[in-house]
This record gives sequence, structure tokens and C-alpha cells, in this order.
Amino acid sequence: MFDSVAIIQITASFFGTMGFCFLFNIRGNKLWLAALGGMLSWLLFLSLESIVASEGIRYFLVSVCSTIYAEILARILKTPATTFSIITLIPLVPGGALYHTATFAMSGEATQFLEKLIYTVELALALSLGIVVVTAVFRYTKRFKKV
Repeated sequence: MFDSVAIIQITASFFGTMGFCFLFNIRGNKLWLAALGGMLSWLLFLSLESIVASEGIRYFLVSVCSTIYAEILARILKTPATTFSIITLIPLVPGGALYHTATFAMSGEATQFLEKLIYTVELALALSLGIVVVTAVFRYTKRFKKV
């Protein structure tokens, strides 16, 4: 199903996410579960590539699934959901797009800068919108359970 490059990417997403866990001071079982979430996020992103053509929609779908994973883990482990929701999306942060946007801006290539800026903003909005939608649904269902 996946070629060797994809397997390397999936493995790297696990260890890269684990590195950010150390940076955010996440320890114990939470570290492994957060790193697993980052790996699953990238695995889902690669899996959706053949099904969903738009990269922005893939980012949104993976963000939704990753945030659901984070919300469920937060309730099981009695931890704030942001502990997992931010960390599990680390492999999807459009760092390369941000770099190219800045490079085009600094070199004065206005057309390429605007194209890359729109692309980068689209990806960032897709990630944040996925988080907002799932978090809002979980909060509203929690309120209705109390009533």
C-alpha cells in the first residue's frame, strides 16, 4: 500500500512528534499517545491523497480526525485536550510553505509570493477550522449532558 518513502515519512512523523512532546514537557504514557497521534495524522494524510484531490480539504479532514483523537484521549487521561490536539497536528504544520512564502517575499517575487501566501493561509485555515469545529461540538455536547 505504501512505498518505502511513505514508510520513512510515517516513521519520521512519529519521532518528530515525539521531539515536540519533549519540547512541550509531555511525559509518560501521554508522550507515546501524542507521538502515535502525530504518526496517525500523517498516515491519514497520505492515505487520503488518492481519495481527496484538494490538499486544503485533506488538511481539514485530518485536523478533524486528529482533534477527535485528542478530545477522546483528553477525557480518558483527564488532561487538557490542547495537550494532544496541538501535538498531533505537528506533522501537518506547513513549514515548507511558510519558508517558500518568506523566500519569495524577501526576493521580491510578488506573483510567486502571493500564490504561496494564499496556499499557506489555506492550509493554516484548514487546520484551525478542523480544531474549532470539533472542539465546539465536544463543548456543546458536554453542556447538553449537564442539562
